[in-house]
Amino acid sequence: MSNKLEAVLFDLDGTLLDTAADMGAALNAVLLEEGRQPVGPEVAQALASHGSRGLLEFAYGADFQARKSYLRERFLSHYGAAIVAQTKLYEGVKEVLATLRKHGLQTAIVTNKPAGLTEQLMPYFPELEAIKVRVGGDTLPVAKPDPAPILHAAAMLNVDPTRCWYVGDAERDIIAGRAAGMQTVLARYGYFIASDTPELWGADMEIQQPIELLDFLNKHHI
Repeated sequence: MSNKLEAVLFDLDGTLLDTAADMGAALNAVLLEEGRQPVGPEVAQALASHGSRGLLEFAYGADFQARKSYLRERFLSHYGAAIVAQTKLYEGVKEVLATLRKHGLQTAIVTNKPAGLTEQLMPYFPELEAIKVRVGGDTLPVAKPDPAPILHAAAMLNVDPTRCWYVGDAERDIIAGRAAGMQTVLARYGYFIASDTPELWGADMEIQQPIELLDFLNKHHI
């Protein structure tokens, strides 16, 4: 951690925003349209980081592949229509972002969520809308775990990647962050499934709640 920290980049779902309930509601709307049984909230809580694909693949199993375009279209339609019914900032995010600003550290959002949906959410959360560099899952031809979106955000900030931290709750976040040469922070309060092995992902730091990020910042950089 010898390089001076200049920017902190964040994943969105499961890191800054708790979006699981609204994503689960969109999945259930699709299932109910087709006369299928809805899933419980624990499913969305576990799979929300995997986006529409992860949720639909769980619900439809072998049927998903042949129908993925249609199912994803229906999911996104329902999700976009009620995108902030239950979505909220994780407790402590507001304070973390304010502290970063206070100390002159830049911020960015790098998510696999489609850019259109990401932008749709921003006006509801002024703290996030103030983050001007936002890279969605379809901003580039590739998405995480490819490091390109994270490197793109660093370039937009005009910051060397080795002077950045990347914070996320999924294995793809840690893979991408490490490949980009950034220090990685695993948000253990985010979305995990039983088969996940986060202790093997190789994150440089772990936090159990957003506010703990400030402990690392105070200890090492500010």
